[in-house]
Amino acid sequence: MLRRRRHDGHCHCLPTLMTIAGPHDTPAHSGPPPRWERRKERRPAELLAAALARFVEHGYAGTRLDDIAASAGVSKGTLYLYFPNKEELFKALVRESVVPLLERFSDRLTSSDEPGPVLIEQFVNTWWLEFGSTKLAGLCKLIMAEAGNFPEVARFFHDEVIQPNNALVAGLIRRGIERGEFRPVDVEATAHVLISPLVLKAIWAHSFERSGIQAESIDPQRMLATHIQLIQAALLPPNR
Repeated sequence: MLRRRRHDGHCHCLPTLMTIAGPHDTPAHSGPPPRWERRKERRPAELLAAALARFVEHGYAGTRLDDIAASAGVSKGTLYLYFPNKEELFKALVRESVVPLLERFSDRLTSSDEPGPVLIEQFVNTWWLEFGSTKLAGLCKLIMAEAGNFPEVARFFHDEVIQPNNALVAGLIRRGIERGEFRPVDVEATAHVLISPLVLKAIWAHSFERSGIQAESIDPQRMLATHIQLIQAALLPPNR
């Protein structure tokens, strides 16, 4: 839950980007909340949505809190009620949108009894469908471009997003080896080999393709299908 800061030092819990559209508990006799109250409840999600659009379009350094507030239709002072600075706003955006997405993704794959090659295919396709092909993937370009100038932001993104994602893929590969579905390989290196082309494709989509440069662009589904085939072929034991 996001928390709205108050001058008396106390906080009120606020609906997050993931729960803002969900039902709210209300007394049985009460009707719909007033319009201003409904807008107030949606405000954290509106601020985070505006922040995502500005970060993806203008980068971290080029994004100003004034512009985010204006995009969300609120004053800068209202934004400060929820987020004390740009770094905390960025962290909230990642925690409320990307992290829950990866957690649900991980839960589905690690609880599945499907064979290793199928899980690899599911990982690649689902990663692209739910993250790589969405506006959220623009954050990858942001981090790659600005990590040197904002190391604390880069470290946060690494710890909250990159490392758990790498660990998930490594776990799928390791389980496949233990089950005899994959040949022995360097698990961590292979995980990087699997993920890196997906990240590059997402960065390409938010850079060259947005600039109208299509000459070297490959259809995502064609690229994903080829990538899956190559990874599965490289991992299968010699006798398969």
